[in-house]
Amino acid sequence: METTLSTTETQAITAIRMLAADAVEQAKSGHPGMPLGMAPAAYVLWSDFLKHNPTNPHWPDRDRFVLSAGHGSMLLYALLHLTGYDLSLDELRRFRQWGSKTPGHPEYGHTPGVEVTTGPLGQGISTAVGLALAERKLAAEFNREGHTVVDHYTYVLASDGDLMEGVSGEASSLAGHWGLSKLIVLWDDNHISIDGKTDLSFSEDVLARYAAYGWHTQRVDGEDLAALRSALRAAQVDARPSLIAVRTVIGAGSPKAGSHKVHGEPLGAEALEATRKNLNWPHPPFEIPREVYEHFRAAIAKGQRLEADWRARLERYAAAYPEEARELQRRLKGELPPLDWERLIPSFSGKIATRAASGKVLDALAPALPELLGGSADLTPSNNTQAQGMRAFSRENPTGRYLHYGVREHAMGAILNGLNLHGGYRAYGGTFFVFSDYMRPAIRLAALMGTPTVFVLTHDSVAIGEDGPTHQPIEHLASLRAMPGLWVVRPADALETAYAWRMALERKEGPTALVLTRQAVPVLDRGSLAGPEGTLKGGYTLSERPDARAAIVATGSEVALALEAQRLLDEEGIPVRVVSLPCWEAFEAQPREYREAVLPRHLPTLAVEAGSTLGWERYADAVLGIDHFGASAPYPVVYENLGFRPGSVVRAVLELLGR
Repeated sequence: METTLSTTETQAITAIRMLAADAVEQAKSGHPGMPLGMAPAAYVLWSDFLKHNPTNPHWPDRDRFVLSAGHGSMLLYALLHLTGYDLSLDELRRFRQWGSKTPGHPEYGHTPGVEVTTGPLGQGISTAVGLALAERKLAAEFNREGHTVVDHYTYVLASDGDLMEGVSGEASSLAGHWGLSKLIVLWDDNHISIDGKTDLSFSEDVLARYAAYGWHTQRVDGEDLAALRSALRAAQVDARPSLIAVRTVIGAGSPKAGSHKVHGEPLGAEALEATRKNLNWPHPPFEIPREVYEHFRAAIAKGQRLEADWRARLERYAAAYPEEARELQRRLKGELPPLDWERLIPSFSGKIATRAASGKVLDALAPALPELLGGSADLTPSNNTQAQGMRAFSRENPTGRYLHYGVREHAMGAILNGLNLHGGYRAYGGTFFVFSDYMRPAIRLAALMGTPTVFVLTHDSVAIGEDGPTHQPIEHLASLRAMPGLWVVRPADALETAYAWRMALERKEGPTALVLTRQAVPVLDRGSLAGPEGTLKGGYTLSERPDARAAIVATGSEVALALEAQRLLDEEGIPVRVVSLPCWEAFEAQPREYREAVLPRHLPTLAVEAGSTLGWERYADAVLGIDHFGASAPYPVVYENLGFRPGSVVRAVLELLGR
């Protein structure tokens, strides 16, 4: 390790290290080890390779940098501050404090320059695959000979923990299969995790594994700036995604260097002072010499030139290809084209599964929405997620609009988030509802980031039937409804399904889960019922009766059951209202007056849903649901034995009325 400040580069690297260590110490909380070890590699990347403009963090053709090892967030915050982003020194002093722009892990939309919220390890590198995939697809779709308007890299800094997590293996396998050559990962190969040395649990040949995935692999010394530059240049020109194993010493320069004790706790005053001496850094905490700022802030003028050059190229492109330029800019802004939803929605009759209805809606939407990008985790025929005319994406056909993820729900969720974060696409992906467990971390991060990802979740209840309890979701509706920011939509019929898609695509501030049936359900006779546009409000009075004495509120396939129970109660002279409540979250967003008009407090209410009863107490006085696992049998038999039949609903209403 260099121990003197003989060069500007050494000063710059030491400034990164000490800002990180000082901020962690001031917070009495954080992870100083990774920033101390990876500062040289991060410096080389940000100074010599990363195409970015600190004065415009959202410039479309910038390179993306993803700190997958999000626990080392002070490394990123130091780089953002030093290079001139809107992140003041005071914010670094307030690291991990209430209201600061420097939370413990980077958060998209909260701190300027943060591209992805990378909390759980493995999510950052996996989301980055989606970012790189979006770049590849946009370039194939819009670039023309002599006119390149999409041309950037996705860089990732990953830890041992990232590469241990299974999701990164799934996503990396896909990146290799797709040949995403502009994805470059710097692996902080420091041999340390929280428990101690990684060989306690991790002894595989990681580079061999990545070579088997189809990646270009290299190994370099993390203190050798020339070797780092050479490795990054080689990665940029290889036709494969690249993994560079950067051999570092965790906590470099500190008395705790090489120890797991420097991973996740402050150095302590004594060790921090010793680090200052070891690195020949005479400055007090948070003091950066003027010449270091001047060196880093050269990124501003450089970035502005790079962006200006791109905008000039875009103008020339627009002159040559005006229609394509308008389309590219519309899509990068995330604006939907004008859509005549009433004309687009197909006509339905008879009985049809809502998963099949969803497929027909996609058939109608795909030609009208060129940014619509679909996929499934090896369940395409069951999820009905491939619209007519959607060709499969591959390295040979990068303009394809359908992604075959294989049996990789976990990676699919993260990649979908990356595609939607990048801009230019509205990506959705499908799997069975019960397998949402496998991509729950990605669903949660989509909600946290406010990413408009659409999760198509079919086979929504015990009506899966013969597949049995392992495949029959029980607790999943309650579980996903508990997630802040996620809208869960379970439509009653084909027409509600069409409006559910409209809701999902018009929603920009967060993800939507469409929960759809396997079995055919009747298309409700709208001649005697309220129109399906009430779906957009999350809930509505579907069927009213004068002087109703009770209400039945239901979702999905149980709405038809509620209507049949209403008919039987009519015969007994007991009028009841039927309410369809496909999306609690959208319903809660309505004015209180509307909600109370649909579900008046004075009206005894029964909820009917083939899932956990948890949560229904906010809307209903009693619930007909399932708080145990299901059984393997044909679905009508399962429903009958679990009490989902009109007579059971009638009895429950009568009990509610004290009869």
